Amino acid sequence: MHIVCSDLEGVFTPEVWINVAERTGIEELKLTTRDIPDYDVLMKKRLNILDEKGLKLKDIIDVIETMAPLDGAREFLDWLRTRVQVLILSDTYSEFAAPLMGKLGWPTLFCHDLTLDDTGAIADYNLRIRDMKKNTVRAMKQLNYETIAMGDSYNDITMLKEADQGILFRPPDNVIEEFPEFPVTHTYEELRATLEGILDIGY
Repeated sequence: MHIVCSDLEGVFTPEVWINVAERTGIEELKLTTRDIPDYDVLMKKRLNILDEKGLKLKDIIDVIETMAPLDGAREFLDWLRTRVQVLILSDTYSEFAAPLMGKLGWPTLFCHDLTLDDTGAIADYNLRIRDMKKNTVRAMKQLNYETIAMGDSYNDITMLKEADQGILFRPPDNVIEEFPEFPVTHTYEELRATLEGILDIGY
């Protein structure tokens, strides 16, 4: 039996932090794990910026509530979930994810959470477990699932390597160049065809 473990942002939804950057005009918030591989370095940088600019969780949620899934994402995910078990594994936070999960039909999501101070500012981030994506795929393998992992960024690579089959979806050129061992897909049609081949389904 197969299970698909997929990243969220860049695969099914736009990047939250890029949208926050565009709405606030804070260019440094456009940096993602496509640019900075070390997640802790990236998050500490983000929290420092939020503190300097006086942005609170509500300011970020206000942006997220205006966001929609990527074109075709809901339809693709609906198709996939009728054929195989799907887990969304994301380095986002439960506080960020809820508005987007509703728009995707409430798929199962494993992610992290935040600590807020008395003013509603983000004081810290709490990882569920370090390298959560990789460790979740490993746990699924221990449950005798054949694992397929999909992602687009540096923080997906350990998950893709751990899986029985890893697939890159719309990755930047630097990720393609550094990890040529993974098949690359750019559209949901290509991704569907690749998955049909692995899962041996054609309907």
